[in-house]
Amino acid sequence: MRAPSPRLVAALAVSAGVALLPLARTWGLQWGATEAELDAPLPGDDIVPSPGVVATRGITIDAPAEQVWPWLVQLGQGRGGFYSYDWLENLVGLGIHSAQRIEPRWQELAPGDEVRLARSAALAVTVLDPPHALVLTAPDATFSWAFTLQPGRFRTTRLVVRERYATPQWWAAPVNEVVGAVSTVMSRRMLIGIRQRAQAAAH
Repeated sequence: MRAPSPRLVAALAVSAGVALLPLARTWGLQWGATEAELDAPLPGDDIVPSPGVVATRGITIDAPAEQVWPWLVQLGQGRGGFYSYDWLENLVGLGIHSAQRIEPRWQELAPGDEVRLARSAALAVTVLDPPHALVLTAPDATFSWAFTLQPGRFRTTRLVVRERYATPQWWAAPVNEVVGAVSTVMSRRMLIGIRQRAQAAAH
């Protein structure tokens, strides 16, 4: 048999990549979440009632919710960071430095407070229910970011994080898709970073 031509190989590779894109997208937007968590309503869902993109991700942490909560409270630029890939965030000048310990100076948070993503971009605290739920919202209510702590099996805690992106204009759909893809990489690392820190502190 003749070997396939490079053009045919390239065409097959592109076709396979296109066919797998929906699977990769779904995996990224639902990483770590159970079917029940994907379907369950979470605090803050009503802020963006008709989202164009929803990402629900989860992770099990071997620590009680009371010991995970302080890591969530100190999220933010100029505070405890986001426990993700700091070097990637700082490539675009975000000035993120993820904390390795709980800092008392960052444990004060109240509804209406700002949590900065960057020096010139901030979300507002719209739900604060310790140690169960923290919801951050964009000023124009086109984005919500919910962090919830729920009892897991064998005295563990489930951290379930949900992002909801509105699509107010037709051009926002592709923008949200790109943001969602970046969020998959950064959020997965954030969840792992929170788990590592909380478990190390608990044990």
